[in-house]
Amino acid sequence: MNMGIDFLILMKQEWAVIIILFILLFIKVSSKDQANEYILKLVNILLLLNVIAGFFGLKDGVLFNEMFKTNHLIVTEKNILSLGTYIIALQSYPWLKNNKHILEFYILLLTTLLGMFFMISAGNLLMFYLGLELSSIPLAALANFDLEKRKSSEAAFKFIISSAFSSGLLLLGISLVYGTTGTLTLSALSDHLYGSPLQIFAFILLISGFGFKISAVPFHLWTADVYEGSPVTVTSYLSVISKGSVIFVFMTVLYTAFKSYIITWYNILFVLSVLTMVVGNLFAIRQNNIKRFLAFSSIAQVGFILIGITGSSQAGSASVVYFVLIYTFSNLGAFGVVGLVSAISGRENIDDYKAFYKTNPVLSWVLAISLFSLAGIPPTAGFFGKFFLLMAGAGQGNYILITIAALNMVVSLYYYLKVVKAIFMDPNENPVKKLIVTPSPKLALFICVTGIVLTGIISYVYEYIYSMSIGI
Repeated sequence: MNMGIDFLILMKQEWAVIIILFILLFIKVSSKDQANEYILKLVNILLLLNVIAGFFGLKDGVLFNEMFKTNHLIVTEKNILSLGTYIIALQSYPWLKNNKHILEFYILLLTTLLGMFFMISAGNLLMFYLGLELSSIPLAALANFDLEKRKSSEAAFKFIISSAFSSGLLLLGISLVYGTTGTLTLSALSDHLYGSPLQIFAFILLISGFGFKISAVPFHLWTADVYEGSPVTVTSYLSVISKGSVIFVFMTVLYTAFKSYIITWYNILFVLSVLTMVVGNLFAIRQNNIKRFLAFSSIAQVGFILIGITGSSQAGSASVVYFVLIYTFSNLGAFGVVGLVSAISGRENIDDYKAFYKTNPVLSWVLAISLFSLAGIPPTAGFFGKFFLLMAGAGQGNYILITIAALNMVVSLYYYLKVVKAIFMDPNENPVKKLIVTPSPKLALFICVTGIVLTGIISYVYEYIYSMSIGI
């Protein structure tokens, strides 16, 4: 009886998503067609309940011989993803309200979320791979959701090709790890790694596979094209939820399974973080399309996250989870405004935002605050997030990396403030007209701005995450 109860409690977040999926499937197969308004409201209520449920019944434990594991940190990571998904669902209202395939969209979206949950809770590399595939394949369909647009189909094709290639690298690496160690259990792997050339090669394959998933340079080439071609809602999901989930797993794998390789992966992450920050920033400067701009911005942010992971300590783990939470609010705040402008006016270039403040002052401030947070300007939460990441990296004594990161923060100020300048200062004879924002997107933007302001000011948030974090 206790085993059955544990099975329900430990997997409560997965069960919650599965129940929502079944509800949507029952609506889909029913003979009666439901209005889009009804479906949107129902999904938003269900996703809100999913977020609330994640904060109750917390319990640590393992299932299926460590194939599935959970603890307070893992639950917190899933709660961040659930909150981000809820915000995205609220923001998607203007785009989906007239869409004929609204149920299919949410079924695909929640299927990817379920895969991410299994991936984060995986105590075994094979279980991680299954969760990764469950989360990746429906994303290709989501990228192609604007069926009438050629760019959307192109984005889906590029995503599925790059995803298949990175998954192949991961699977080959996992196979070689199993062949040389005889186990795929994360907690047991470290004791079986003795540094043979084949094991090092397998480890590099795993790093490469993860690099594709998080858009680290030089594995980033698919990112901007896929972000530009996908619907804004899907782009924001790829940028925040998908990337955040893989970062959580990447950190766990390095800190547990490959902790004996710390010197090797520290040097690899050093190079990757520098390349990712520099390339992301330099290419962001050159962009005019706002989605491509935010794509390269997100690549640069990954560089800072890798610095936190190199901290390989409790502070490093805490800083990464904390930053992903802040990044969720900041990036979704920016994408929320971009999505509204795209859905209502069809404009997606930075030049279209000139004089945006004259017609849409509130949305202008939401976008500006989100960009300030992404840039790390105090007193926004983004400043505290990057501060803790750099402090975690400095704990290893590598001040060259911290100096490079600080210089890249200065560069990022230029291109973020370039957008803010266009919004508030540049003239425009044909500015975006005043947008009528419905309650759902308003609530989403309010949550984002509130999160950006309060997450940095309330120290309890970081302290709570720190108390649960792991290190080497």
